[in-house]
Amino acid sequence: MRDMDALSATNYRRLSELIYDQCGIHLAAEKQSLLESRLRKRLRSLSMASTAEYCSYVLASGGRAEELPHLIDVVTTNKTDFFRESQHFDFLIRTALPSLESSRGAGTGQGVLLWSAGCSTGEEPYTLAMVLTEHAERNSRFQFRLLATDISTVVLEQARRAVFRSELVQPIPADLRRKYLLRSKDTQKRLYRVVPELRQKVEFRRLNLMDGDFGIGEPVDIIFCRNVIIYFDPPTRARLLQKFTRQLRPGGYLFLGHSETLHGLDVPLTPAGPTVYRKPDAATRG
Repeated sequence: MRDMDALSATNYRRLSELIYDQCGIHLAAEKQSLLESRLRKRLRSLSMASTAEYCSYVLASGGRAEELPHLIDVVTTNKTDFFRESQHFDFLIRTALPSLESSRGAGTGQGVLLWSAGCSTGEEPYTLAMVLTEHAERNSRFQFRLLATDISTVVLEQARRAVFRSELVQPIPADLRRKYLLRSKDTQKRLYRVVPELRQKVEFRRLNLMDGDFGIGEPVDIIFCRNVIIYFDPPTRARLLQKFTRQLRPGGYLFLGHSETLHGLDVPLTPAGPTVYRKPDAATRG
């Protein structure tokens, strides 16, 4: 991109406002060069000569419907790993599930409903599927359902394919790698794919966390939304966390990322562990 085609301050403000209104992501002034660099590939795909032309297109009513999902893909950050912040999965198995099972028999009938919100390329929901399947094998009556959502259509496509490079699967314990991953027959590619039995346990769905209604239709027992709310400003975080609280079943758990906190936010959740919060159940509400 030539210097004369650089993103102007006015167009950056207009794009930032559009992104904030549509998906709640707050782009500070110092992110202008980052957005400009990320737009270069998109401009080439559209055969556009300048960021000004792109802005006119995406801000027009006709172009917005077509291009907005691609713009969101450009600005979203999709860093994730298998077994990231592994203490959360230990807490899930050792504390959260036993608590839910003892308090209301969760895990039987329709089973525990878990939601991976901001699932990116799928490492988190597939990690959950592994540890929950292992738990179910040790507890014959336990059942679960697993919903995984993201706003980015690009990462959801990758998540559904469930194909990962060799270096990405290294955090998975060796016994689980052998059990739940299939290695590519072409050894030079060094690729692995999640086994069909595990893929079938995850429902992937596009969802914008800023939508008025998540569209899930029933209370959720456990929400994993880790390293997502850091991209929102405090008012947006508060609104989202209030919505999560309403979506949670009484006694349910919310898992946040290691750098995220509810400090200073008026949200009716109580600390249950490191960056783990719980919605009070009916018996403990004042």
